[in-house]
Amino acid sequence: MAIAFPNVTVLNHPLVQHKLTLLRRKDTATSVFRQLMRELSLLMAYEVTRDLPTETVAIETPMEVMQAPLLSGKKLCFLSILRAGNGMLDGMLDLVPSARVGHIGLYRDPATLVPVEYYLKFPDDVQERLVIVVDPMVATGHSAAAAITRLKQAGVSQISFACLIAAPEGLGALADAHPGLPVYVAAIDRQLDGHGYICPGLGDAGDRLYGTR
Repeated sequence: MAIAFPNVTVLNHPLVQHKLTLLRRKDTATSVFRQLMRELSLLMAYEVTRDLPTETVAIETPMEVMQAPLLSGKKLCFLSILRAGNGMLDGMLDLVPSARVGHIGLYRDPATLVPVEYYLKFPDDVQERLVIVVDPMVATGHSAAAAITRLKQAGVSQISFACLIAAPEGLGALADAHPGLPVYVAAIDRQLDGHGYICPGLGDAGDRLYGTR
């Protein structure tokens, strides 16, 4: 029986699924992997930003004056979970180049699988913004949960999370830690293996992005 995650949106657009399949292939070259992740992230950004608030303003076209919608309020913020999150960040910024950017560095202790923070930098007024956290993979969910906890400690109340592939175990842990969090994902895979990697997954996203293995 499939596990239900009521706050998770799976993006099943044919282009998203096609590019994800190419990304998964073990023989996909580093340069192609990087470009595919950027393209996937841009496509996902359309859905993740669907509910951004707008306001109506007066503009003048070459023909006449009219009332037209513009984004309202503070510009949104993307928070990249280092290092693999930067692969998604580029595509998101292609669509929303004026967005602010934060970074959190987390690595997973290989013995305990618990995230260890080594870097943190937010915009000064991050608490006034909608923050979209990006990381290609949600395996155990611990890193994602830790990043969102740090945002909440900074006073952020509007948070969404976007990833390419998630394991059910990770989505469950994320829902337990942060009930009601909106999550956007291109695929929910079968399970984690004994080392905490997603199966079938795509391997280590950071290594494949940067050619480090």
